[in-house]
Amino acid sequence: MAGTSGGSKTGGSSFAPLREPTFRRIWTSSLFSNFGQLILGVGAAWEMTRLTNSPSMVALVQTALMLPLMLVAVPAGAVADMFDRRKIALVGLGFSAICGAVLTTLAFAGLTTPWILLAFCVLIGAGVALYSPSWQASIGEQVSNEDLPAAVALGTISYNVARSVGPAIGGLVVKVLGASAAFAINAVFYLPLWIAFWFWKRKHVPSRLPPERIDRAIVSGARYALHAPAIRTVLLRAFLMGLGTASIPALGPLVAKDLLGGTAGTYGLMLGAAGIGAVIGALFVSQLREGLGTERSVRLFSVASGAATTLVAVSGDLWLTCAAMFISGACNILTVAMLNVGVQLSAPRWVTARALSLYSSALTGGIAIGAAFWGAVAASQGLFLSLVASAVFGIFTIVIGFIAPLPRGDAEGQDSWALANEPEVAMELSLRSGPVAIEVEYDVDPADARDFYNAIRQVGKSRQRNGGFDWTIARDIANPNIWLERYHCPTWGDYLRMRDRYTQADSEAQMAANAFSRHAGESRVRRWLERPYGSVRWKADSPDPQMGTVNYVGP
Repeated sequence: MAGTSGGSKTGGSSFAPLREPTFRRIWTSSLFSNFGQLILGVGAAWEMTRLTNSPSMVALVQTALMLPLMLVAVPAGAVADMFDRRKIALVGLGFSAICGAVLTTLAFAGLTTPWILLAFCVLIGAGVALYSPSWQASIGEQVSNEDLPAAVALGTISYNVARSVGPAIGGLVVKVLGASAAFAINAVFYLPLWIAFWFWKRKHVPSRLPPERIDRAIVSGARYALHAPAIRTVLLRAFLMGLGTASIPALGPLVAKDLLGGTAGTYGLMLGAAGIGAVIGALFVSQLREGLGTERSVRLFSVASGAATTLVAVSGDLWLTCAAMFISGACNILTVAMLNVGVQLSAPRWVTARALSLYSSALTGGIAIGAAFWGAVAASQGLFLSLVASAVFGIFTIVIGFIAPLPRGDAEGQDSWALANEPEVAMELSLRSGPVAIEVEYDVDPADARDFYNAIRQVGKSRQRNGGFDWTIARDIANPNIWLERYHCPTWGDYLRMRDRYTQADSEAQMAANAFSRHAGESRVRRWLERPYGSVRWKADSPDPQMGTVNYVGP
């Protein structure tokens, strides 16, 4: 999973990734798009207050902007893994820019209505959601593995720099020039990032096989995460982190109004303090990760974030509350960045975008559920108790670290590994032929049975991560030396894709199991095309008229 950049390996410096020209251009341009997105939020909310007096419609503006990030993230991740990520990013950014331009035209013509405004907020958000997994998954192609943590941290800095001052700039634009100008700025600010991706000369290696169907691609990504302990752990911790820290953004306006007796300006100062804390905190991702390790760092941030939330609950002073928000913003962004790095370094390239989209969904899902839950607690038990309870919950999540520790966070063993052997094919098969059953026979000395069983279980996890179903291992009752591994693939095409997904770590697991086999250190493989009742053509075997026949000759 090494980066393709040819730059020097500087790992340690927070700004080292900016020495890579491609990353520097895209990162700098992303500042404009982040500013544009936040300015759009301010302009759309203000325009909605002009169009209607309904508080629920005003609140729906943020829902319309955020909902696509939750609903489109997983399909967008699958698409980013199936096709050229650069082209997917261009499509997503181009779609957002076009929708922004149409909204601007409607606004200047005075044709906007509340529902038209919400519809275009959803469309613009959908374009951003389509682009985001492609951008995140391609960072590893633009910088070296040593610089990846710093590159991810810089991505969070880009957003938080915009978050710190973007709403204020948006408010100024709306006040001086009107909401229509805010919509125009949003549309224009996507263009620098689109141009940066256009000039990126990405070396796209096309697959030997046609892309998966979108539904199967989503299932493949979900199954990989389910059977990959490292990614499964990161998703769990991200969900719990979002659940515990959601109280501050959800209840922040009430803190400013009820606990501090302030106004919207007070809330703005709180958000600014959190944004500045996030920017400064993100500068130290690489140093803290290397010095303390991911697990110890995340535990420390959980405790510090919980303490900061408690301070917000008990403080009646604006500046003390801002100090707590600063700490909370720094701890939360450090945790998000380290978990993001954990996903990128634990997933092979074929599934990186899908793993990142699942991570994004887990985090945003935790925040969404947590916001609703802590809001309900505040309504029934009071604001103070809700904040303190969320702080205690956040601190308690460190217990999960002792049960399911986070991965070390290196990319060792995740490089693709081409299989040397070729399947023997004597039948006419299409990519849609199936189901396919694979049987692997091992001849193992009974004295090595326990060690072989432990080794073959690791192979089983590899099969299931990469696309195998119904994996089993059995032992011959009449001849205990013989072990039979068996699994299914839905089609011949799925089996070929599975073979393309093996990594160095998967290969090492297979070699460890083969070492116990007395078949000259190898295993015997049989591949079966299952013929369920009603599938046999009595007259003649007709290959798929659309796909033709495929005799597999790849590695």
